[in-house]
Amino acid sequence: MHSDTLRLKTSGDGTQPPASFRLPPWKVLVVDDDVEVHAVTKLALGRMVIDERPIELLDANSAKDAERILRETPGIAVILLDVVMESDHAGLDLVRVIREEIGNKSIRIILRTGHPGQAPEADVIVDYDINDYKTKSELTAQKLFSTLVP
Repeated sequence: MHSDTLRLKTSGDGTQPPASFRLPPWKVLVVDDDVEVHAVTKLALGRMVIDERPIELLDANSAKDAERILRETPGIAVILLDVVMESDHAGLDLVRVIREEIGNKSIRIILRTGHPGQAPEADVIVDYDINDYKTKSELTAQKLFSTLVP
C-alpha cells in the first residue's frame, strides 16, 4: 500500500467493490472482543478500495483466535488490534507472538483501545514494533482509511 499511488474508491451499490477489480484484496484482521467494533469497522471499511484492491476484513474475538487466523491465513497486511481483551495485556502479548514467535515483521499492527488518553508509552511502541495507535472513538471511514495507509 504505497502512499504515492493511493486511490480511495467505493462501489456503486454500496455493498461490494465492482467486479472489475481483479487484484487480490488487502486482508485486514480486526481483533476485538466487542462485536460492535467489528460491525462499525465493517461499515466503515467494507466498501473501500485502495490501489484498485478491495479490503477483505477478517474477524477475531480474542488474541487466541487471532493467532490461529494469522498462522492459517497468508497475506494479512494489517491488524487492527484491541489492547485489552482476555487480559489487560492480551493485545501486547499477541504482538510479541506475531513479531517473535511467528516472525512476521512486515504486517502493519495498529493498536486500538477504548480508553482515550491512555496511549502506550513510547518504549512500548518501539519495544513491541507497533506501527500506530488509535482510540476506538476514531472509527470513521476517513480515520480508518488514514490508519491503514502508511
